Amino acid sequence: SSAVLEAIENTIQNVLESLAQKKAPVLTVANRADWRNIEFKDSVGLQMISRCTTKQIRSDCPRSALKFALMLKILSMIYKMVQSNTYATKRDIYYSDTQLFGSQSVVDNIINDISCMLRIPRRSLHILSTTKGFVAGNLSYTEEDGTKVNCTGSATAVTVPSNVQGIKNLISHATFMLIVEKDATFQRLLDDDFCNKLSPCIMITGRGVPDLNTRLLVRKLWDSFQIPIFTLMDADPHGIEIMCIYKYGSVSMSFEAHHLTVPSIKWLGLLPSDLERLNIRKDALIPLTKRDQNKLASIQKRPYIACQPMWKKELEIMAASKLKAEIQVLTSLSSDYLSRVYLPNKLQFGGWL
Repeated sequence: SSAVLEAIENTIQNVLESLAQKKAPVLTVANRADWRNIEFKDSVGLQMISRCTTKQIRSDCPRSALKFALMLKILSMIYKMVQSNTYATKRDIYYSDTQLFGSQSVVDNIINDISCMLRIPRRSLHILSTTKGFVAGNLSYTEEDGTKVNCTGSATAVTVPSNVQGIKNLISHATFMLIVEKDATFQRLLDDDFCNKLSPCIMITGRGVPDLNTRLLVRKLWDSFQIPIFTLMDADPHGIEIMCIYKYGSVSMSFEAHHLTVPSIKWLGLLPSDLERLNIRKDALIPLTKRDQNKLASIQKRPYIACQPMWKKELEIMAASKLKAEIQVLTSLSSDYLSRVYLPNKLQFGGWL
């Protein structure tokens, strides 16, 4: 915490020195959305380069003066929280003055900019993100406040903890982990008692694009147990994008890649090649929209696809067929095909990439 306080003090000192010299204060932040600032490393995923391009948030420019003020406001809130050892969620910060901030996304963006500017992980800033992910299966742990959580043997899922760094005493006999893209599929597998039927496993869902806590938990479980991790996604560009976030990280959070990515993650399904292999009826498939096609083309150009020839092939199959499918398409074969046939066969015979 002393490092966080010192980093904020240095930032404010620079602002005061500029004012003393009658210069307009400036905050310099990395260009987080620029692919030119990103390098791809097999062992880490997407990470920000050390000499990246920056942008200035100027206090004397009408376009950026408000952002400059909001950054100082949030820096002062962080400073107080670190001093008093209290925590707040991003939503708490937004609701402390909704008129001033205007929208939740403004707050989220500034917090990421501050984290990147100070080179301090978001958790150390005492800001927690609201969790939306769920975890179930063969896992128990103790939360930071001493609460014991047991996911084993419960028919309902447990919410991913909001302070993943603080959990300890992790115990599991799982032989693998399954990351499920969607909540509906996750709940269906829970109803079918999938976590216990095949062999003990841990199931996690970020319910779409994963929040920070869900990604942190996947990484913590990987560090703790080193068991195989598989993903179950829709066979569409959106599902592939989500899987890439778990495996390689995202451009906007590349400055935190070391804590968030798990490059050993495997793509279990639903593969575009599965649709043909399983003779899924054409009328059960959905044509790619123009937006889907653009997203697919952008994924195909990404640096990590070049080192994944099998993935590349799957993306080419999707691009050529111009068709996508949700995991639910498997119910056209039989209502419990996913948990009774598809997943057991894939896991037993190595049908992942």
